Amino acid sequence: MGPLGELLATDHRQTLEFFIVGLQDVSEPTIDREELLYNASVLAHYAQVSTQAGVEWPAPADLSEVFDHFVSDTTLLRDSLMMEVAGTQCLLLAGFFEDQMRRRHNIRWYAELGSGFFSQAAVHERSSRKARILDSIARRFEPWRQRHARLSRTLRDQPYLLTPS
Repeated sequence: MGPLGELLATDHRQTLEFFIVGLQDVSEPTIDREELLYNASVLAHYAQVSTQAGVEWPAPADLSEVFDHFVSDTTLLRDSLMMEVAGTQCLLLAGFFEDQMRRRHNIRWYAELGSGFFSQAAVHERSSRKARILDSIARRFEPWRQRHARLSRTLRDQPYLLTPS
């Protein structure tokens, strides 16, 4: 790969590391490491998944899609994976994309919804370790949502992600 390709290409690990560092920068030093890694992985995942992805759950275009998929359809309430997906989508859109969503959606309501989705995911999760992290995210959804929003603003305010030579 040539020099330009190296600047433009990124792999899963680099993307995850980018969001770990970013979230650390907007968080207090006492932040729970597991929660930090989980939240960075959510951002890294959606940074690499299109809204038109055909293989797995695509990134939602807006909070209306979350409502249509997960609130209107109550059959998913006992499905841990689907509730986790719903929670991550609320976290992404009400957090990282808060400024874009605020004009059309009630962010506080979607934050409560997201917390509830994570809570449901934790209740129905078979792995006790995973259930603990999902429960932690549910209980601290709002602070994490705010960190995502701060990170988004910080990145938007940076004139360059690549330092000119």
